[in-house]
Amino acid sequence: MATMSQTWSILTVVTVLAVQLCIGEKSCVIWSSNGPVVQRGSSFNVYCTFNCECKRSMYSDHPPTPQKHIQFNSTTIHFNVVNITKNRTFSCECKCSHPPILDPCGLDISAGYPPDRAKNLSCIYKVLNNESGVVVCTWNRGRKTYLRNTAVLWVRTVSGSHIGTPQSYNVSSKETDSASANFTVSSSVQSISVWVQTSNLLDTVVSDTINYTLSDIAMPLTPVLWLPECSSRECVIKVEQPVGTQHLEIQYRTEQQMWTTNPDSGVKMSLVQVQPVSSLEPYRLYHFRARSKFSTGLWSQWSTNISSWTQEEAPAKELDVWFAKSDSDSKSLTVYWKDIDISIARGKIIDYIVRVTNSGLNYNISAQARNYSVPFYDNCEVTVYARNSKGLSPPARITTCFTKAKPPQDVRVTKHNPNVTISWSKPETTPLPAAYVVEWYPDGHKLEELRWVRLGGNDNHAVITGVQPFKCYEGAVYVLYHDNSMTRTSFTGVYTMESIPTAGPSVEEKVEGDAVKVNWTELPRGQRRGCITKYTIYLENSSGHQQSYSVQASERTHTFKGLSPAVYSLCMTASTAQGESPKGQKIKFVIQQHTQLLLILVCAVLFLIVVVLLCLCQSSAVKQRFWVFFQCLMLDVVPDPANSKWAKECTQEKGRMNLPPQLRNSSVTEEDEPILVDVEELPQQSSDISAPTNVSSQLLPQTSQSSETEPATLLYPLTTYIKSFSHDSDSSNHTQTSLDTNTTVGYISSHGNMEEDNQEEVEEAAEEEFAEVLGFFPSHNVFMEPLVLGGKLTLDAVKIDCSNFFQNS
Repeated sequence: MATMSQTWSILTVVTVLAVQLCIGEKSCVIWSSNGPVVQRGSSFNVYCTFNCECKRSMYSDHPPTPQKHIQFNSTTIHFNVVNITKNRTFSCECKCSHPPILDPCGLDISAGYPPDRAKNLSCIYKVLNNESGVVVCTWNRGRKTYLRNTAVLWVRTVSGSHIGTPQSYNVSSKETDSASANFTVSSSVQSISVWVQTSNLLDTVVSDTINYTLSDIAMPLTPVLWLPECSSRECVIKVEQPVGTQHLEIQYRTEQQMWTTNPDSGVKMSLVQVQPVSSLEPYRLYHFRARSKFSTGLWSQWSTNISSWTQEEAPAKELDVWFAKSDSDSKSLTVYWKDIDISIARGKIIDYIVRVTNSGLNYNISAQARNYSVPFYDNCEVTVYARNSKGLSPPARITTCFTKAKPPQDVRVTKHNPNVTISWSKPETTPLPAAYVVEWYPDGHKLEELRWVRLGGNDNHAVITGVQPFKCYEGAVYVLYHDNSMTRTSFTGVYTMESIPTAGPSVEEKVEGDAVKVNWTELPRGQRRGCITKYTIYLENSSGHQQSYSVQASERTHTFKGLSPAVYSLCMTASTAQGESPKGQKIKFVIQQHTQLLLILVCAVLFLIVVVLLCLCQSSAVKQRFWVFFQCLMLDVVPDPANSKWAKECTQEKGRMNLPPQLRNSSVTEEDEPILVDVEELPQQSSDISAPTNVSSQLLPQTSQSSETEPATLLYPLTTYIKSFSHDSDSSNHTQTSLDTNTTVGYISSHGNMEEDNQEEVEEAAEEEFAEVLGFFPSHNVFMEPLVLGGKLTLDAVKIDCSNFFQNS
């Protein structure tokens, strides 16, 4: 058989070569010993016969790769192909250096497998109506052939005693693992026989024949569901079918549940069926589907899902509520409540109602809120309701008046990332606790992020979830009793993961004398990286000496006292159990000398000096000496009254003036003391006011001749005498100041022994001065003291206040 095939191949090649030689187009003829289509994994030879005498060569694939060929005869070469696994291309070429140049010849080899017999052949009879239906058959093709396959479904029908001739039906040409074909049959057909024939260029195969009774493979079409009508607990579903069936199955579920079969599905032959679905929950979105089946045969495909909400009912249970008090505002209470589950809400929550019992206040809170702050009253009760369109939930009550009870014992924190377990021992009390409440929150954010879980009285631990890594939490375990008593045990330092803080705190300082007050703010939560255990303050002076001070994590201020004057630098760090953070921003401040204290001391000394001087000025002797001192400081030249014309006239009378006879005849004798004249200081009067009464004229007549001859002429200008001590006259120790007057003042001397009188007057004046010095603290104003003339008044002892000269001028 092989010899015959080879002989025919050679004849074919010779014939083709003869044709090409006649035409003159190709240089060779190429062919395969197994033909252009071969089975994968086989071996064969490729031949080339040339019609030229030039150099001959063979190539394979793209780009062409030279192959080591074998010389078959003088005109033919061949190449042995072993275990081919893919489609390949071969070509031969004759290379000549002189014309004519001929084209090469080539051959494409297709490699594949023969087809497998169809497997798992099955058919379904879809009943369209009471007259006919469609039979759909499917099967597995088998392995991939890499070649073009042709499949045909053969069918033989049996109607009663009549057996029909086989009919073929083409199969879809899609290159998939499975194939299918369908055909229409009438309702009179009772059974069918089917088989599949598959072929390609390598082989043709036929499957086994399968016999079916149509009633066994009959399937109704998919039912159609109408939108259901629902109450709070039941939905009524309308199902429509083109053919009546004996069985109808309806299933339902919510989004999170598995499908549940409605137990009320029964046998009904009508085309439209109404089925109630009960035992539903209020305010739930339910999905429904249905399928049907004849008395025998197969279930139909499931229908498309339809969905509907059941109606609402009033909430079934009270809210889970808790409370917290603000540390900064003791007059308010914040009430919290959790999201209510849909199975409890039984409807869409419209709002929440918070009622304070003792005050009678009601607050309507939006449905999005989960907490509310109410005024805090002693012994008050707060009630919280949830409301939907059908009514209110049962009341959830919180009372602010609790009696003390024994707290839970031995509260322990166990970390297991990402959760934390809080456990405790039951308090040693006779009554059983009504409930436990475990609350937790990020450190310092109780009001904003409070969370809690409510447990039964027999529980002794709670697993808290949602603890974020690198954050610090704190909380408490509350135990509640039926007699309205409650107590708590706190816990702190809860975390799941921790590292060192990423930065130090920001610091502000305030210098007050030799002390500095340091304030800092809490690190942002993103920088803490866990629970802060302490703060460290580093204080360095200008000489480079550094000291560190540890501060508790709860503190936010620290004061350094008694610092020496210098320039200081300060920075801070924060620490967790894993270590210390980098140092924060460094600040500098200066402690200065006690300049304020020195200024106070100087002011105090000056004040004491002023007080002493004022007290000393109460002495007339001290005042006279001060006045002399200040007169010496005056720049203006004070004229000496002794050089006046009036004084010169008086000196011509030998410095004496005789008293008028009428004065001598009075009670005054030579042995009497000198006459003392009291002169009162009065404000200076203007020239338009009438002259005052001549005080001296009331006492003494005119004694000088000058005054008698010129009564209207003033012998001296209007002056003010200054009370002072004078050492220029031996006749008087005192000089008194009188007011400006138009009266001529004479010199008054004693009539007797002048030396004895002067001695006595000096002694008396000394005694008075000593008494005045002893009166250190005066009882009257020093500037309002009346002037008293003592001793003898002489011209040599008179000093004139120069300010009046300027005023008169």
